[in-house]
Amino acid sequence: MGGSGNFLQVVANNFDVLALPLVTLVYPLYASIKAIETKSRTDDQQWLTYWVLYSMMTIFELTFSKILECISVWPFAKLIVTCWLVLPQFNGAAYVYKNFIRPFYMNPQSSAQRIWYVPRKKDVFTKQDDILTAAEKYMEEHGTEAFERLITKADREERARRSSNYMIFDDDYIY
Repeated sequence: MGGSGNFLQVVANNFDVLALPLVTLVYPLYASIKAIETKSRTDDQQWLTYWVLYSMMTIFELTFSKILECISVWPFAKLIVTCWLVLPQFNGAAYVYKNFIRPFYMNPQSSAQRIWYVPRKKDVFTKQDDILTAAEKYMEEHGTEAFERLITKADREERARRSSNYMIFDDDYIY
């Protein structure tokens, strides 16, 4: 009887160490393979989002590992959050996608949709380097007709993107 009590105590004391790999990797891998074999977009979305969030959580942990070592409840908090993301009763990853990632990504005004200008100038301190300078340089190298075609193409792509039908089907809703 004493041996089984010690075993249960070891399991209880190391529950997070035992449960985390099952919840964060084993079950999601199984569910992801299963999702690949179905035609449903909903489960694909759930598991792709989960893996993105899992990657972000891993990067967070690697970045702040020294701080997280001092927080004794971190493994349990991670287990609870991961259970919420993974378990079909909650589908937390799909919730995060629908309520945070998708609205940010699909909003045409969001920063994710803008074309960012990254200056490539070599002489940072003497020459002005802004979008107008870059446009002038492009026209010098390729001509004004090429620049007009580039603007027309970008405008066409933006209009096509806006008019595309972005619908995500869920059991009860269409987004």
